[in-house]
Parts: sequence; structure tokens; C-alpha cells
Amino acid sequence: METVAVIDFETTGLSPAQGDRATEIAAVIVEGGKVVDRYQSLMNAGIRIPHFIQSLTGISNEMIRGAPPAAVVMREVADFVADYPLVAHNASFDCKFWDAELARIERKRRQEFVCSLLLSRRILPQAPSHKLQALVEYANLPLAGRYHRALADAEMAASLLLRLEDELRDRHRVIDVSVELLRRIQRVPKHQLERCIARKPKH
Repeated sequence: METVAVIDFETTGLSPAQGDRATEIAAVIVEGGKVVDRYQSLMNAGIRIPHFIQSLTGISNEMIRGAPPAAVVMREVADFVADYPLVAHNASFDCKFWDAELARIERKRRQEFVCSLLLSRRILPQAPSHKLQALVEYANLPLAGRYHRALADAEMAASLLLRLEDELRDRHRVIDVSVELLRRIQRVPKHQLERCIARKPKH
């Protein structure tokens, strides 16, 4: 698989369209089957964090007050990931915040997202749940830290991505697990996985 950037946001809520903003972002670069670089920062968008979100993430308003401005962080992380394909667990969520926060600094995303949640539903349909925590436990992946903190979640999503790549190689005999194949898999219905990967060379 090509080098990719796995990202994760923590936010004040579910929707930037409703005024929610990012409070933390992390990105890990995955190359050659391992994480080779990391970026993580809290970010101050000038928005108060609701109490239940503070309880969920452990990120407090006091912590955010001392964090760098969101615009500074987004410029840094956008430069860090450059043009690498982006990966996130439940990418529809992270994609919305990535695009919204980039728009505030007058930049635009140039690459598509791969969603490890959609991929896991197709490649690990037998898992009891496809939430990140459940998949980490099911697949016996390393616990990188507290759930709902950006760097830990990004690291665990990266481990999950590599496990899904192994599943495609070992169980489905796919030689070349490319980003393009992953994007194609996440778009097809679960019952069409075999037909989808049949279009790729096998052993």
C-alpha cells in the first residue's frame, strides 16, 4: 500500500455546519506497514467545550485556552500530511471537520478519504461492532492510549488499517492492496466484496 496519513479529530460536537469546531487533531504517517511520523496538537477555536464532551475526551476548556490557534494548527497539519491519501475511522465525520477547518484558512483538500469503518464492515463483517474500540478489542490490536484522544485514536485506526490490509492479503489472496482498491471496496455493498477484489491480480 502507498504511504497514507491517518487522521483523527476531537471536536466540540458532531457538525461544523452547526457551529462545532475542532479541539484536537492528530495525524500519523503509515509507510511500509508501520507508523513513521506523527503530528498532534490541541487547537483553540474560541469555542467552549460542552461538559459531556469534556468528560468523553478529557479535553477541558482550561487546556484549550493554552493551545495554539486553530488556524496555526491546521496550517501545520495540512503541510504535514501534504498530498498523502487520507484515512480516518468514520471518515465522513473527520472529512467534514477537515474541510471546514481548512476552509477557514482558505485551503482545500486535494485528496479523497479512505474510511476504515466502511472497510471493516466489508472485510471483517463478523466483528460484533465496527466502532474503533470494539474492533481494537476484537482484532487484539495494541492499545495506543485513551480512546477519544486524537493521537491514540489515529494510531489505533492505523493499526486497524494494517490489519485490514493483512486480511485482504491472507484471506482474499490480494497481492497489491492499493489505496484505489480500498476506496473501491468501501463503496461496494458488503456482499460484493469478492467481485470487487476479483478485479485485482491474485496469487
